[in-house]
Amino acid sequence: MRRLFPVTDETAAPAPDGASGEGAGREWSLDELAAAYAYPDPGPAGPAPWLRANMVSTLDGAAQHDGRSQPISSATDMRIFGTLRALADVVVVGAETVRKEGYRPARAREDFAAMREAAGQQPAPAIAVVTAGLDLDFSLPLFTSPLVPTLILTGASAAPDRVAAAERAGARVVTAGDGIGVDPTRAVRALADLGHTRLLTEGGPRLLGQLVAAGVLDELCLTVAPMLTAGEAQRIAGGPAVTVPHRFGLVSMLEEDGFLFTRYGRPRPAY
Repeated sequence: MRRLFPVTDETAAPAPDGASGEGAGREWSLDELAAAYAYPDPGPAGPAPWLRANMVSTLDGAAQHDGRSQPISSATDMRIFGTLRALADVVVVGAETVRKEGYRPARAREDFAAMREAAGQQPAPAIAVVTAGLDLDFSLPLFTSPLVPTLILTGASAAPDRVAAAERAGARVVTAGDGIGVDPTRAVRALADLGHTRLLTEGGPRLLGQLVAAGVLDELCLTVAPMLTAGEAQRIAGGPAVTVPHRFGLVSMLEEDGFLFTRYGRPRPAY
């Protein structure tokens, strides 16, 4: 893998002779990836919630193939996926993605154990499922056997029997809306109140669209896969369009085998 942006004296085309250096297409260590994707340092007022999204898209804008993201991913994309999880306090995901992707609890990674302990984090990030109807299978390992209890983000009017079922399975239900649905701004605030300020969302597209529309997304880590799928697959964000497009700045760009690993952030002092 090589760094394309920010440009440094190591930015170069891949070396054909296997030479070392970023331009040679070598495999980056997990420590290097963690440094490249580090969350912003806390400001003078202390840690503030920072919500990043991690998504993958084909060249023609598809976020999935046959309803799943795995076919358009790569081994390096999955290493970055694991690194972003290892940096996060909590992973926020929509109920539909939980059902389609067969979500399991986040696991503790020995490679990141010392880093998480030094940062005062739990051994693995919690999974927070955003759901209005709580139409979930609470017998799945995500709810019955996570290393860190799974969170359910829902509205105050959620069906009491479904809330009770979630709690019986061991999940913690967090109210983040006055009605049935979830208010993204309240969800971010509720997670921060629980001590989760390093937030990561993995979608799906509908949830990401809601976060974008609410103006609570701080950063997008987007893998651009060198693939074309055509068809009618969803984009990385769905739902109603925002009135004025939100402008983000390019923070970094890495490349390997034609895959571009980009990082865009909203303006903020000191990354």
